[in-house]
Amino acid sequence: MGNLGLTEMLLIGIALLIFFGPSRLPELGKALGKGIQEFKKASKEITDSVKEDVTPEKK
Repeated sequence: MGNLGLTEMLLIGIALLIFFGPSRLPELGKALGKGIQEFKKASKEITDSVKEDVTPEKK
């Protein structure tokens, strides 16, 4: 997945405005942010768990 440029971001924003309307955009943004936050938290927990399993314990 490549980087999005300014033009692509504007087109996505305009499409969201047309499809959902301006009143629902803040709640959609909030839900998206929470989803990304939960995904990052879960991936960090998995990464930490794998590191614990791979790294030998020091005694």
